[in-house]
Amino acid sequence: MSAPPTSGGEPITDKRQLVNWIASGSKKPAQWRIGTEHEKFAFRLSDLKRLPYDGPDGIGALLKGMMQFGWQGVEENGKVIALSRPDGGSVTLEPGGQVELSGRTVISIHDTCNEVHEHLDQVKAVGSELGIGMIGLGFDPKWPRADVPWMPKGRYRIMRDYMPKRGKLGLDMMLRTCTVQTNLDFESEADMAAKFRVSLALQPVATALFANSPFLEGKPSGYLSLRSHVWTDTDPDRCGVLPFVFEPGFGFERYVDYLLDVPMYFAYRDGKYIDAAGLSFRDFMKGRLPVLPGEIPTINDWADHVTTVFPEVRLKKFLEMRGADGGPWRRLCALPALWVGLIYDRQAQDQALQLVKDWTLEDHRHLRDQVPRTALKTKFAKAGGGGTVRELALQVLAIAKDGLRRRAKGEVGCPDESCFLETLFEIADSGETPAERLLARYHGAWGGSVDPVYREYAY
Repeated sequence: MSAPPTSGGEPITDKRQLVNWIASGSKKPAQWRIGTEHEKFAFRLSDLKRLPYDGPDGIGALLKGMMQFGWQGVEENGKVIALSRPDGGSVTLEPGGQVELSGRTVISIHDTCNEVHEHLDQVKAVGSELGIGMIGLGFDPKWPRADVPWMPKGRYRIMRDYMPKRGKLGLDMMLRTCTVQTNLDFESEADMAAKFRVSLALQPVATALFANSPFLEGKPSGYLSLRSHVWTDTDPDRCGVLPFVFEPGFGFERYVDYLLDVPMYFAYRDGKYIDAAGLSFRDFMKGRLPVLPGEIPTINDWADHVTTVFPEVRLKKFLEMRGADGGPWRRLCALPALWVGLIYDRQAQDQALQLVKDWTLEDHRHLRDQVPRTALKTKFAKAGGGGTVRELALQVLAIAKDGLRRRAKGEVGCPDESCFLETLFEIADSGETPAERLLARYHGAWGGSVDPVYREYAY
């Protein structure tokens, strides 16, 4: 999630301004960049507990410790709740203290991997001084929701109060999940629509390959990606499959209409969050928002509202692919490689579109509902071969690999970016997800305990 927003900006008087705001993200292919965000759980080495904000080994101390590496603190109500730097990178906090790196926009996956490596070195250096560890998993393997401290951010208080009104698992999403996501550009409205269709249709493939959250409060949950399942009962207004993306004529305005139909969370005025949960942005545009009577929104209000929807692919001035569990360093580099290979090469994008063009809404919903539980073993007749998501994943990876080879962006030891897909090919070839490997350890060497995961899988 983002650092505190800013008040002000151009007043909104017409829906066309909202459409133009998204359309303004269009870029020529030579200007396309790659952004990668990843979250991780911070825990106390002495007892494995999640960190509160305050205290000598709390999240606040961690953020302040990282300022030695040139990060600048971002404060809310006198507390450092994020870090920023001039190149565009930031470190932010999820509601339960999950630490997120929002990387700068870069040209190649090599740049992404270098940045992630540098960041993990920094958090490990500070963590070793404070007795703090970090781990990448999709869902907290051990701690109940009640044992996870809340971070002191105003928007989270509003969401915490509103979430239980819309779904049973919204607070779990906020407190106990971690993801890795990739942000990519588009050239035009038509290119955005094609990229959106490919990435939304194939998001379950990413969920399956990255499935890494099988535990709930120290026991197997019955899911391989519990994180992904949590999103199915968070808030039906702002989550789930978006059928209109696959309809003829889909474009910027249709997505704006969807956003306008999603209830608000908040407005931000003079350094404070105004609770607008459940209210209408359409009413706001008419000056009829009860909590700000007579006011009309600014473009900054719109930019904030855009961040409060949570489909598997989200459109801002770029596209966000949001369907993968958090994981170790190599998989943090593999996710952008997968999507760049699929949609930053026109031939690969066309092949991927052909792969999904005949899928029905029932196909999309089947994959969304079943993959969190059975991942690569999910039955899917249109996958060909053995009729499972594993066969589909191998097809998708082959397309992505060729796309990355055609991009031909190499470094010493890695002639092109396709080398970053090796870890995913290994998962797909074996048919065994990271979650299943964790379960095997749990039932075997770990003797029915999840505690060893903090030692064996920490960064």
